[in-house]
Amino acid sequence: MTIRQVLFAALLPAAPLFAQTPVTIALEDFASGLSGPVDIAHCGDARLFVVEQAGRIKVVEPEGIVRDVPFLDITDRVNAAGNEQGLLGLAFDPNYATNRRFYVNYTAGSGTGETRISSFLVTGDPNVADRGSEEVIYVVRQPYSNHNGGDLAFGPDGFLYVGFGDGGSGNDPGNNGQDLMSSALGDMIRIDVSEGGYTIPPTNPWVDSGDTLPEIWASGLRNPWRFGFDALTGDLWIGDVGQSQREEIDFWPAGDDSGPNFGWRCYEGDIPTPNINDDCPPASEFVAPVSVHSSGPGSGWHSIIGGRVYRGSEFPRLYGRYIYTDYYPTPYFSLHPDGDGGWVRERIGDNGGRGTTCIAENSALELFVTNAELGTIMRIVDQCPMPAPEIALDGDVLVSTSADSYTWYLDGEPIPDSDERTFTPEQSGLYHVVGTFGAECALASEPIQVLGTGMAGGSLPALSVMPIPTSDILMLGNVPTNVARVDVLDMTGRIAVSKAWNNASAGTVDVASLDNAMYILRLVGHSGVTLGQRTVQVQH
Repeated sequence: MTIRQVLFAALLPAAPLFAQTPVTIALEDFASGLSGPVDIAHCGDARLFVVEQAGRIKVVEPEGIVRDVPFLDITDRVNAAGNEQGLLGLAFDPNYATNRRFYVNYTAGSGTGETRISSFLVTGDPNVADRGSEEVIYVVRQPYSNHNGGDLAFGPDGFLYVGFGDGGSGNDPGNNGQDLMSSALGDMIRIDVSEGGYTIPPTNPWVDSGDTLPEIWASGLRNPWRFGFDALTGDLWIGDVGQSQREEIDFWPAGDDSGPNFGWRCYEGDIPTPNINDDCPPASEFVAPVSVHSSGPGSGWHSIIGGRVYRGSEFPRLYGRYIYTDYYPTPYFSLHPDGDGGWVRERIGDNGGRGTTCIAENSALELFVTNAELGTIMRIVDQCPMPAPEIALDGDVLVSTSADSYTWYLDGEPIPDSDERTFTPEQSGLYHVVGTFGAECALASEPIQVLGTGMAGGSLPALSVMPIPTSDILMLGNVPTNVARVDVLDMTGRIAVSKAWNNASAGTVDVASLDNAMYILRLVGHSGVTLGQRTVQVQH
């Protein structure tokens, strides 16, 4: 039977959907022939700049070809004798297009050496840097050869952030993670390098304390090998390598300069550090990790590398997920908000093999992975990359975008014999469709709530609405004479535009201020009852 009532449709927030192929990533070959790649950066164009631990930076063209001539070769200055020493990080200045400056993090000197943060300039050839232009910005002596950290990045505030390990050995013998007075070991610093050299940002948490290094921005880190900022929100994510019990991912929201302390050496992940007898405060006084993996024999987890939040456009199902893994063979995992201030952790891919050292993004915010042992770069892709179906209400009928086959669901249960692209709902409830693509991919649409209001003739077939889509003005004709108000609702059911109508048979509605999207045009009578509605599209 056909419903003779007004149907109200609203896209709801994300809800559990059934029969959908789980989000699963694959690693796609991109570039090879590299030697010990440990980091990737971009300067705003389509090239990738790949850091080789021995002391070189290579340019990889957009099609995956590695240029023969290095962008920078400072192997004669780099101490790469230890497994965690070498040229470890690269960041391009936010104003690189005009000042031609970039920054590196490397181990210099003999023995345990020192961590050196330096800037360089590019030459007139955009693929070759001036190795003679080095300006040493910041130096930290290293007491041991391990736990050198290595990453550096510009935050959304334009300041340079650098992560330092605790200095090495075991159990942080100098208690550097909790000592903010002696050196930057075990900490993350934030400095302003916009005028050459560096200055201290006035909003750093201990800028005026007198008993803390003013460049320190965060503390309590063991070995923050890779960290990065969400390209959309500016939130900070850190992969902090554990000792023998836990590997952890830390998170800190953008704009909060209160000085987070992530707990090392008092805590390793979510447990008190074994064999540490410090008079440590309770765990509640530290920033707890958002994800913890047990490490040690049989676990697979030994050296977490951290990752990035996917903000690219090619794989919608990956959008907003923080994707990470470990140097050693472990699966790939993702974190995304659960809606209640916590996080949903999901396994989303098999391991990429031993040697994974970095997950980073290109200028289009697509994700790439380096493997130091294989000398390769892989691209992270969705195994089911096609867009999920989208559904909308056209009069009394739900319509899906194209797929190979269809199954419609009501309140999470499949509807028998609902295998067409369109479906006419016969009762109120939460509807979605699962479309299949090929033999392996089944993707679910966002749900639509269909509510019956009990009004006859609700689809108003005689109503004229032009143009569709519209950019600024909707022109209405054949409007019933008892219409008192016309509303335009967004797909959550909120009124975006409302106009008094006063029984006119024709008129216009200004929608120039609305974003590009689908909306619901609703006609309301004098008693406040909905007389009819239909979907309209705004496209500027």
